[in-house]
Amino acid sequence: MESLKNEPRANAIAHPDSISTFEHDPRGSSNEPKVGELLPGEAELGGLGRHLGLWSTVALIVGRIIGTGIFSTPSSIVSSVGSVGAAFMLWLLGLASCLSGLCIWLELGCMIPRSGGEKVYLEAAFKRPKLLATTFFAWQAIILGFTASGCIVFASYVIKAAGRTATEWEKRGIALAVVTVICAAHTVVPRWAVRGMNGLVIVKLVVLLFIVVAGRAVLGGAAKDRIPHPTASFQNAFAGTTSSGYLWATALFKVLNSYAGWSNAAYVPNEVKNPVRTLKIAGPLGLGICGVLYMMANVSYFAAATPKEVAASKLTVAALFMNKVFGTAAEKAISVLIAISAFGNVMTVTFAQARVNQELAKEGVIPFPRFWASSWPAGAPGAGLLLHWIPSAIIIIAIPFGDAYNFILDVEGYSWLSHQLLRCRWVLLASLC
Repeated sequence: MESLKNEPRANAIAHPDSISTFEHDPRGSSNEPKVGELLPGEAELGGLGRHLGLWSTVALIVGRIIGTGIFSTPSSIVSSVGSVGAAFMLWLLGLASCLSGLCIWLELGCMIPRSGGEKVYLEAAFKRPKLLATTFFAWQAIILGFTASGCIVFASYVIKAAGRTATEWEKRGIALAVVTVICAAHTVVPRWAVRGMNGLVIVKLVVLLFIVVAGRAVLGGAAKDRIPHPTASFQNAFAGTTSSGYLWATALFKVLNSYAGWSNAAYVPNEVKNPVRTLKIAGPLGLGICGVLYMMANVSYFAAATPKEVAASKLTVAALFMNKVFGTAAEKAISVLIAISAFGNVMTVTFAQARVNQELAKEGVIPFPRFWASSWPAGAPGAGLLLHWIPSAIIIIAIPFGDAYNFILDVEGYSWLSHQLLRCRWVLLASLC
């Protein structure tokens, strides 16, 4: 299929060294774009142009990282490794790993500041056979780039907060409504949708800060009537640590999944103001904010409950914390706030994924590329959002909960890992040459 992109941009992506000539070639015309600027016709194909400032870019990263993981997975992590000290080591190791990955993404993103994320980097790394890397990435991005799991999590927490037991199809109905509303908002009122994403990020940060401050108060003895020994979890912090490599590896994957999303801004540089400078600031700032809050939130959780209490409880660790510190009413309130966090996470994933779909359509590797690359009706990639909605809706409606659903989620994770390995191979070869 014929690529929809103009030839200069295609050459720039296929040959990343040529990008530097935009900035350094003294013979170039003064009208030639500098590094990071949209090439002729690209603004129209992208729709909204450069409309994301530093805060919106940071929010895009923070909103993607903070979903429901930090409110639930600390309990399963400490249950796997057996001690609070080992769990904290894994949270630090996961943060260090993500910071290492972020450094690579910043290097690639500043060298090739174009929307598409892995698509752009794989194209630059594997030029032959032509479009093989693009096609390889396209099937994973489109078929497995769904947000069904986040929508179902939202539905589960909303139902839990309402204090009722819902049928499986009621959960599916709520989840389908969520992904439909979010895709419609990004399509019809894209700028307001971005403002909504930013607002939800503020809500997430406020919730985590509240947990951190409340935990500090618990450690200071403010809740002695409810929690007489707030430092019990931190005495002999490594007692009971497991020696099973399998359990350590499983727990580490859960930590990494909780940090997932640090690369979210790399999917949309075409819509970021001054992308090279903004990415350099927003990436470390966004991941750093989440890393600090995650560590402090874990301190709060285990100030309120011991690992044994957490493992024995049927509540998420955040709900257990609120219950022990503030009572049952606060437990229901945190369920609502976790649902809001899940909703915001789906919004940020959908925003970025739609832009990736549009970039793939511009390459002509999917049927009806002109339709899928369009920015109708309001400048946002409406067709790209539809292409995101379709697999999400199919997963929500057709895949039964249980083993089949978990298998689909695992396949998504394996394909992501394969892309990381390919990029590592490219970076390693580049460093040796």
